[in-house]
Amino acid sequence: MERKKKIRLADIAEKLHISVVTVSKAMAGKEGVGDELREKILAVANEMGYEVKKDKKNSAELAKAGTDNIGIVVPSRFMDRAASFYANMYNALSKELLAHGYYAVIEQLENTAEERLELPQIIKNGKVDGVIFLGQVSQAYAKFITGTHSPFMFLDFYSDDENVDSVTTDNFYGEYVLTKHLIDLGHRDIRYVGTFGVTTSINDRFMGFLKAMLEHNLSTSVADIIDDRDKNGVYKPIVLPKNIPTAFVCNCDEVAVTLIRTLHERGLRVPDDVSVVGFDDFVTSTQMSSKLTTVAVDFEAMARSAVDIIIKKIAGLAYNTGRTVICCKPAYRESTRKIS
Repeated sequence: MERKKKIRLADIAEKLHISVVTVSKAMAGKEGVGDELREKILAVANEMGYEVKKDKKNSAELAKAGTDNIGIVVPSRFMDRAASFYANMYNALSKELLAHGYYAVIEQLENTAEERLELPQIIKNGKVDGVIFLGQVSQAYAKFITGTHSPFMFLDFYSDDENVDSVTTDNFYGEYVLTKHLIDLGHRDIRYVGTFGVTTSINDRFMGFLKAMLEHNLSTSVADIIDDRDKNGVYKPIVLPKNIPTAFVCNCDEVAVTLIRTLHERGLRVPDDVSVVGFDDFVTSTQMSSKLTTVAVDFEAMARSAVDIIIKKIAGLAYNTGRTVICCKPAYRESTRKIS
C-alpha cells in the first residue's frame, strides 16, 4: 500500500503563491494575516489534508515555525571596525530579510565560544528559525555546526565540506582581473598584501593574483606576500618591503586605505609613485584622497541568494545545494596609472 504524502506548510504556501511565514502565522493564529486570507489558508490546508494535532508539542512547533527571526552570527573579530565589509553585508541582509517578512537578529561569536565549540545564544534559546554565519569561522567550528544545527548556511566563507551551503563572491576571478589590469598598465613588480591562510576569501584572491602573474611570466610566491593581520585575523601594521614595487594588490579596501596612508608616511604618492588596488568597493571618498581602483562586490545579490537559500531550507523547499558564487565587477578609478 502506497504511503500517503505528509503535507507541509511549504506545500500550502506553494499552492497559494504566498510565503511560508504567512502560512505559519495563519496556522498559529498570529497577527499579521487578514481574516479573509487566514480563512482561505485554513480551507486549503484542510482540503490538502494537512494534519494539525491539538497537543502541546504541535503548538510549540507552530510557535517555533513562526518566530519570524533569522540569526546573523558574525565572529567578533570582523566587527571591530565600524566601516567594515561585514557591516555593509549585514545591512543588505537585514533589508532582504525584512522584504520576506523576517527580522535579522545579530549576534557576535566571541573567539572563546568558537574555540570551545559553543552554540550561539540565539540558537541555544530558540530565538531564530535559521542562521546565516557571516564571515570566516574555523573548519573545526564549521564541522561542529554542521553536526549540531540546521538550518544554517555560510556567507563570505565556505567549508571543506562540499555539501554545506554557502554564498561567496567570485574572489578568484575578481583579483585575477585587477592584477591583469595592472600588468596591462605596464607594471611588472607587483606585491600582494594579505595574510595567506586566514580566510578562504584572502586565499582565493591571492590565487587569482598568482594566476595573472604566472600567465605573464612574472615572478611571485607565497613568500613575497606582505602580511596585513595575524593568524587570528586581527589587523596589524603593514611593514613595507625594502624595495618598493610599482604596484600593490590588496585583499580588501580597508587594507588598501591603510597601505596608502603608510606609503604617504614614507613620502610616496598614489598613483604617481605607486599604484594600489583593493577589493570590496565600500570605502568612502573621505577615507582617501585618490579614488580606489577595486572590485565591486554585489552586496544585494549576495544577500538575495543567501536569504533565498535559508528561507527555502526552513520551509523544506528545493534549492541548489552547496556553494553559490556571485559575480563581481572591477571598478577602475584613480589609484592606478600606466607606466613605461
